[in-house]
Amino acid sequence: RLGSVVAYFTSAKFLLYLGHALSTWGDRMWHFAVSVFLVELYGNSLLLTAVYGLVVAGSVLLLGAIIGDWVDKNSRLKVAQTSLVVQNASVILCGIILMTIFLFKTQLLTLYHGWLLTMCYILVITIANIANLASTATAITIQRDWIVVVAGEDRSKLADMNATIRRIDQLTNILAPMAVGQIMTFGSPMIGCGFISGWNLMSMCVEYLLLWKVYQKTPTLALKSAKVEESELKQLNVKKESDVKPAEGVQLIVEKDVTGFEPQQEKEVSCTARIAEPFITFRDGWVAYYNQPVFLAGMGLAFLYMTVLGFDCITTGYAYTQGLSGSVLSLLMGASAVTGIMGTVAFTWLRRKCGLVRTGLISGVAQFACLVLCAISVFMPGSPLDLTVSPFADISARLFESEPLPTIASPEDKPEMVFATGMPNLLNGSTTPANSDPEMSPEPVPLISVSLLFAGVIAARVGLWSFDLTVTQLLQENVVESERGIINGVQNSMNYLLDLLHFIMVILAPNPEAFGLLVLISVSFVAMGHIMYFRFAQKSLGKQLFVCCTPDPKAVSDSSPPGNTSTV
Repeated sequence: RLGSVVAYFTSAKFLLYLGHALSTWGDRMWHFAVSVFLVELYGNSLLLTAVYGLVVAGSVLLLGAIIGDWVDKNSRLKVAQTSLVVQNASVILCGIILMTIFLFKTQLLTLYHGWLLTMCYILVITIANIANLASTATAITIQRDWIVVVAGEDRSKLADMNATIRRIDQLTNILAPMAVGQIMTFGSPMIGCGFISGWNLMSMCVEYLLLWKVYQKTPTLALKSAKVEESELKQLNVKKESDVKPAEGVQLIVEKDVTGFEPQQEKEVSCTARIAEPFITFRDGWVAYYNQPVFLAGMGLAFLYMTVLGFDCITTGYAYTQGLSGSVLSLLMGASAVTGIMGTVAFTWLRRKCGLVRTGLISGVAQFACLVLCAISVFMPGSPLDLTVSPFADISARLFESEPLPTIASPEDKPEMVFATGMPNLLNGSTTPANSDPEMSPEPVPLISVSLLFAGVIAARVGLWSFDLTVTQLLQENVVESERGIINGVQNSMNYLLDLLHFIMVILAPNPEAFGLLVLISVSFVAMGHIMYFRFAQKSLGKQLFVCCTPDPKAVSDSSPPGNTSTV
């Protein structure tokens, strides 16, 4: 028994989990802290945070396919180590710059009329964006490629590994921000910068070693180069297919490689081709993504990002306006993490009982059924839905407001504003400000609407994460090895595109009175996403779509080797 325990803790699978846990912990701490740092630096304004979010989303949207293509064309170990070093080095450098700004902000403001400080802000956002791009490369190579190779041809093992990775994500999503938040609260933002920089330095060394150990323990990870060369030869042959016979095309390539002779004209064309290469890669990546047999499944997953029904800053801010306190929201976030983990457990059980494709169908139905509660909440007592209010009223009021927002000490100035008058009181279901006259307080806000909203959001996490794991494994199993990077890079771009659209939607309708409309739009996009997946499942299973039984372990749909695109 002791030997089996030792064997597990030294296995490639466990070392992969450990490396992912360290990487994700550092990522979550940084993503939480960098937004807080930018708000702190820019005088409690969200401008820098908004710019950072826009730059990150735009970069992944434009460069996702190119990053994925780079992952495909290089050896696995080189890709993993390079992206790891770039990511952590960027975070460390950002931390050092932020510490310098915190220490010398007053002096920087006076130098060159404040332009030096502005350049520091631009530098921080640029380097932080590079860190995020490197993190995207790491996620593609480890979660979409290495994990498939480590699991081998065992689909059940692959499903279990995917579920474990998601459980690690769920836990770190909650615990890492809490940890760094406590450090920043009881210390200072500068101490938080130093802690994150130190953590990333140590974590980088440990993760580098773990990657090397996993690579040594899994010899098949080294077999990618031959596949890449085959893929490149195949692509070159396809390009020459219209003019040259396939056999002659191969012969020309071999001769070129052996002799190394290139006419001057070919060199000039090559220079032009190098300039155009990123644009061609971008186009080819999206075309290849469209031609995948799992295209509709991937699109279905991307559409789930066009939603305000999650525990992001938007939904949290709305909850505050409806009378929920920070402590209650933290409990709700914890509950959402629990239901998310339940979703990973449900995924592995459903896959064994009904197969992978049907698991996605069941998960989608479960998620949508829960989100119906959110749609109902829009019309329940306590909902602030009022489409007669101009969506730009709050923006214009703030633009032309000459005085700062009132604080807790002066609630009589604007008693109708929840954020300005103090923390809402959940126990009596009202938004009565602290230290204010009850006669001047607003009417209590019924909690029926917001309770239904969060009940639906939390319950839907079971179906959401089960569906996410289903599409993830479909991409792993049905995309050929030589295209895993570029296809998953485009998938990330699609996810970011829909996520960006959801932020634009909120910008266009930022008032609490319009939040109900955003909820209905979000539920509609989720429904469209699952309709796309239903169409994919219908094509894949045909008449067997609704036959749910324990599948044969030797069935083609669950045991064909990864990369086989003939079946799902």
